Amino acid sequence: MTESSWKELSAFAQYLQGDGLASANDCDAWLAECGEDATLESFAQVALNHLAEGRDDSDVQALIARIQQLIDAAVGQAQAQVQPVAQAQAQPQPVGSTTAVYHSLPSFSDIADLSDAELAEKMRVMLSSLRSMGCSDFHLDAGAAPFVRRNLAVERISDYVLTENDAQRLNFSLLTDAQKADFLEHHDFGYALELGGERFRVALMDTKSGVCGSYRLVAREVQPLEALGFLPEDSVAIRRLLDYNNGLILVTGPIGAGKTTTLARLTDLINEKRHDHIISIEDPIEIVHQSKNCQVTQRQIGKHTVSYSRALKAALREDPDVIIIGEMRDLETIENAITASETGHLVIGTLHTSDAGNTMNRILDVFPPNQQPQIRAMTSVSLRGIICQKLIPNGMGGVEMIYEILLNSMAVANLISDGKTFQLQSTMAVSRKQGMCTFDQCILEKFMLGRITRDAALPYMSDPANIEQLNRHWAVAQAQAQEQAKRKH
Repeated sequence: MTESSWKELSAFAQYLQGDGLASANDCDAWLAECGEDATLESFAQVALNHLAEGRDDSDVQALIARIQQLIDAAVGQAQAQVQPVAQAQAQPQPVGSTTAVYHSLPSFSDIADLSDAELAEKMRVMLSSLRSMGCSDFHLDAGAAPFVRRNLAVERISDYVLTENDAQRLNFSLLTDAQKADFLEHHDFGYALELGGERFRVALMDTKSGVCGSYRLVAREVQPLEALGFLPEDSVAIRRLLDYNNGLILVTGPIGAGKTTTLARLTDLINEKRHDHIISIEDPIEIVHQSKNCQVTQRQIGKHTVSYSRALKAALREDPDVIIIGEMRDLETIENAITASETGHLVIGTLHTSDAGNTMNRILDVFPPNQQPQIRAMTSVSLRGIICQKLIPNGMGGVEMIYEILLNSMAVANLISDGKTFQLQSTMAVSRKQGMCTFDQCILEKFMLGRITRDAALPYMSDPANIEQLNRHWAVAQAQAQEQAKRKH
């Protein structure tokens, strides 16, 4: 497989995840299904086969058209990335070879010769080094070469394929005896790792090949909303949501979209501007908050409490003003969150959904049909706003966060109460002056600011009016650039 083919496959997987159609694990499984001779076409066909299951004909046709758009975008992105590389070197690197930036990392080939203490030190150096290189995730899987995720792309950091024993020793090197026993009993284990003031979210699992570990590199500090990717006017709208004394605020998006980071910033803003008691329930605790003007109480699932639902129920008796929920996973947690938001608490939680309309459907779908009218009525009153975000390639070698914001106006409350969530998108589109925005409007504004290229933006846009406006601005910019070039000559 050539580097160009690998980049096409990687870009297509990024677009699937950015669109909310698949997770990283889905893409890995579908790619494995294609075998060693995988091509973009075979990968897309396997993805389509899985995504089409259970859909009606009209949905499948729309899905096919969307998949073709993502294929075209992936090819375009891969060509843009490969061209500069081709100028720098005559032969493309084969898949699995180490990118030059990772040559300074410690070697993996001497694992068998190292003691447990030396291996633990190697892991500490590795994690610290990868953070400085801008990586977001680090993977140590038995039967595979170590790899990272950087700017949404998967990159190999070594040619050495880890044996089953290598992977187990590396992933166990930083565990306590009690943690090892927990993993060996349950075959899955997640925990927060702290090394010299730096924090990592670790997930270990047992597979047919052996022990596999995923290390999420948590941000060192809480960043301002603008640094996370929110435009200034939208940051103002989000800050206004935090002025409410009660109600429900939801931060949503696919896995790896930065929800936890946004949630941490919202917590920090409340900690700075209010004088309240914040109870935060997390799995695990990633960013530690020091009490500023607020008293911040952080609890970790598995260590300080059994489950989200139990911790949330207990929180109502612990005199909180603000309750932060790391993930609203089940009926009981969602029901308790809505109840708490109605009884004088500001509740902020996260959900894995792709847009604001789907967020409301997700909340309703966990309840039995006979309860859904009541939940619609309760949510229409208690909801304050929804922030839905995604990370996508910006077309310039980096990533950009895109988002949509739904605020609970009278029109929005009526739509939720009447069960017309399919109309929320159009309501957001015409309510920009009130602080709302759609994904398309966000992308268009970021394109105008030069933060995302036209080719990177188009696959994520669906509104013909916004697409036409983007193309018009792009054509004008191209004409101006050509005119300036002529003047120089």
